[in-house]
Amino acid sequence: MNRVHIIWNDLAKANSPSLLKKLYSADLSQYIYCIYEMHEKYCGIAISYSAKLEVNISQLNRLKDVSVYIQSDTSFEDSNLLIIKLSKSELLEIFAILCENLISAVSSITDQKRVIKKVLEQLEKWKALFDSFNSNGLSAAEQQGLYGELFLLRKFLNRGFPHHTTLSCWVGVDRALRDFQYRGWALEVKTTVTNNHQRLSISSERQLDENLLDYLYLYHLSVETSDGNGESLNQIITEISELINSDFVTFNLFNQKLMEVGYFEKDKGIYNNRHYKTRNENFYKIEGDFPRIKESELRDGIGDVKYSVIIDNCNEYLIPENTVFNTVNIYARD
Repeated sequence: MNRVHIIWNDLAKANSPSLLKKLYSADLSQYIYCIYEMHEKYCGIAISYSAKLEVNISQLNRLKDVSVYIQSDTSFEDSNLLIIKLSKSELLEIFAILCENLISAVSSITDQKRVIKKVLEQLEKWKALFDSFNSNGLSAAEQQGLYGELFLLRKFLNRGFPHHTTLSCWVGVDRALRDFQYRGWALEVKTTVTNNHQRLSISSERQLDENLLDYLYLYHLSVETSDGNGESLNQIITEISELINSDFVTFNLFNQKLMEVGYFEKDKGIYNNRHYKTRNENFYKIEGDFPRIKESELRDGIGDVKYSVIIDNCNEYLIPENTVFNTVNIYARD
C-alpha cells in the first residue's frame, strides 16, 4: 500500500460518522488531505485553495467512477476544498496510485493557481484511463508494442540510468510523437514479428524528423512469438517493478504509466501465454538521407502522412548500442 492508502485505512479505524481528513504531509507547499467518509465508505483526496480563485470543474462531470466537487474549507478563512473521491470500491488500488502520483506532480509547485491547473489536467487524463479499465485488455498488436518499449526501458535501467528520469523519458504511453524523449534527444521504438524485408510503420511525417532535436534514434526489435518460449509481458513488467520498487515515487509512476497504456492487474491472465523471444535488435541514427518523409518536404495541403520503411535498406545508418546510451547518458545526468 502507498501513503494515501495507509492514511485512508487509519481514518477508517477512527469509526467516525463525519467526513474525516488528514494532512498528507506537512512538507508540501499546499494543504493536501486524504479524506474518508464512513457512511458511504468513500475515499479521496482534497486540495485546499483560496476561494478567490475561479475553478471550473464542469468538464469533469463525466469523469467515470470518480466524483469531483468543491466545498468550503472550514479549516481556513476564505478557502475552498477541491474534493476528488472514488465511487467504485473495486478500483481502490488504481485510485490510490493515481492520487499518489497527482500529489507528487504538484508537490514542488508553490503557486495555488498552477497547482489547481495541474490537478485539473491530471483529472482530464483519468477520463480515458477509467474507460480503458472496463475494456477486455490489450490487443495482440498493443501487447507487442508495449513489450518493445519495456524491453528498451529495462535496458536503460540496467545501465544504471537514474530511475525517475528514465521513467519520465518514457512518453509513448502519453501518445507522444516518439516513445522516449528527454531534452535534446528522442528515440522511437518499433517491434516486429515478421522475418525478412521487415517494414516499419511510421505514423506521421514528424516521427522521423530530427528537426529541433540534437539526436534522433530508431530502435528496431525483431521478435518471435510463441505460447511458452521466451518472456511474457507480465514477466518483463515484474522484472522492471523489482528493479525500481525501492524508489517509491518512481514505482508509482511506472504503475500509472502502465494503466494509462491499458495494462491492468485484472487482465494479467490474458497475457500469460504470449511469449516473446528476441531475434534481432538494432539502433539507427536518423540523419541525412535516411529513408523517411519529413514535414518540410511536404507540399501545401498534404498532412497526416503514414508510410513504411524497409529496414534492410537502412544498414548504413546503424549505430552501436553503446554510442546511443553514452550520448543519452550525457543528457540524463546533466
